[in-house]
Amino acid sequence: MAVQFSAVQPSPAAGRHPDFAPQLKQWQVRVERELSARLPAVETQPSRLHEAIRYSVLSGGKRVRPALVYATGTAIGLPESMLDGAACAVELIHAYSLVHDDLPAMDDDDLRRGRPTCHKAYDEATAILVGDSLQCLAFELLAEGPGLPTDSSVRLELVRLLAIASGTSGMAGGQALDLAAIGRKLSLAEVEEMHVRKTGALIHVCVMMAAACAPHLPDHIARALDEYARATGLAFQIQDDLLDVEGDVAVIGKATGADRAHDKPTYPSVAGIEPAHERVQELHTRALSALAKLDAAGLQSAPLAAMSDWLVLRKY
Repeated sequence: MAVQFSAVQPSPAAGRHPDFAPQLKQWQVRVERELSARLPAVETQPSRLHEAIRYSVLSGGKRVRPALVYATGTAIGLPESMLDGAACAVELIHAYSLVHDDLPAMDDDDLRRGRPTCHKAYDEATAILVGDSLQCLAFELLAEGPGLPTDSSVRLELVRLLAIASGTSGMAGGQALDLAAIGRKLSLAEVEEMHVRKTGALIHVCVMMAAACAPHLPDHIARALDEYARATGLAFQIQDDLLDVEGDVAVIGKATGADRAHDKPTYPSVAGIEPAHERVQELHTRALSALAKLDAAGLQSAPLAAMSDWLVLRKY
């Protein structure tokens, strides 16, 4: 059965990037093919675990993180064939986090992308093992898999970057802060710290891993990419918070109000709806301003500008 990807919905800035939708589709198809080739075959033992792994990873979705890897590489002149390993590795980390987040001990969700979550389709123990296996496979791909620079120092840097983004100073730490915040009142600074870790860190590392694949990249370009990625990562999560309040269920494809129902502090609940929208726009402007340094250096900022427009201004 063909994998269905989320379509790029028109945004207020869609006219600026008429070629983005087909480019995104091409990246989605590419990473789906690369992921499938790297995942263990169902015929290999333990077959049920391998089946659950493929079920959890090859389920479509927007493939935001691989697209950011490819967009960054395109911006700085790297071929996609040099980025496939990083794109797959970061998506495997994201997939593992979703499998574990869906468990009863975390968010206790029954559906993911319109299908039963892994622990519902299989069982909780299998879901835990799926997450564990995907995390290990991600780092294995960076250590010795195809689709990356052959320089061992570059590969080691990719491992370091992804480990930091996935651990207690990044995604796992953000999830811990999120769980601890249920039923509590947080300051705006605390909400931003939670968002920067839980969601922003993995968005940020997509850009920085692609940059690391070009070890001779000038420092000022690397700093501009860092600023772009940090601003986009935080704006992405604040927009997510807003969609949980204002989103159209028919458009976003899932129920809204989940954060309120679980008594989770979010940016809109702490700062208010309008200040949240203003913060998204401020961060989006900061991200696009950072890209001006790429243009000044003769690089291609358009793919990253289009990504930021899509992620920050999306309605789903």
